[in-house]
Amino acid sequence: MQVPTAGLVTYEQRLDADSRWALIQGSRHFEEDSAVFRALRNIAHRLKELDIPYAVVGGMALFRYGLRRFTEDVDILVTRADLVTIHDKLEGVDYVVRHKYKKQLRESEYGVRIDFVLTGEFPGDGKPKPVAFPDPRNTSAEFNGVRYLTLPKLVEMKLASGMTNRDRMKDTVDVLELLKVLKLPREFVRELDPFVGAKFDELWTIADQPIRGGPDDEFLN
Repeated sequence: MQVPTAGLVTYEQRLDADSRWALIQGSRHFEEDSAVFRALRNIAHRLKELDIPYAVVGGMALFRYGLRRFTEDVDILVTRADLVTIHDKLEGVDYVVRHKYKKQLRESEYGVRIDFVLTGEFPGDGKPKPVAFPDPRNTSAEFNGVRYLTLPKLVEMKLASGMTNRDRMKDTVDVLELLKVLKLPREFVRELDPFVGAKFDELWTIADQPIRGGPDDEFLN
């Protein structure tokens, strides 16, 4: 189906324009039935049909591993060559491009944004470093028909991103929250590149600290 680019309302615009619809979407997201989850399953199905290796990263991958929160888009790791194929095969067929930034598509039904991350790119500041986005063929695992970046690689990318870009500090916080939710052992650091090892150890120590109450807590006991 050919999809006209003019007049497409984005998912973010729909959320902003209708608070009731946004609340419904938020509720459905935690039931894995929001427009974003539908967009995720649709693009995963299309990539499988095209025999394109991929791995879901970003907020939807965090959700799968237990850090459950609302997100407005889908982030997918592919190779640069496969991104060309994706545009050739999918652009204009239920997916549209709204501007020249070619690492992004919009699905047409709800206007959900699909962002692509490329193998070989460097997380965070984009500068060369020991950690780069990997080939999804070797670093993904399937869950309910969708392939996700493996947990060690996801943690590795998040840490490298937060360490090298102050605007991406949230990626560091994401790892801290994952540590709390999953209760990852300290030995998990052995599965990570040494470049991010010290930061992981620092966050593990923070996550392992008991929550301390305020000075009035003694009166509650």
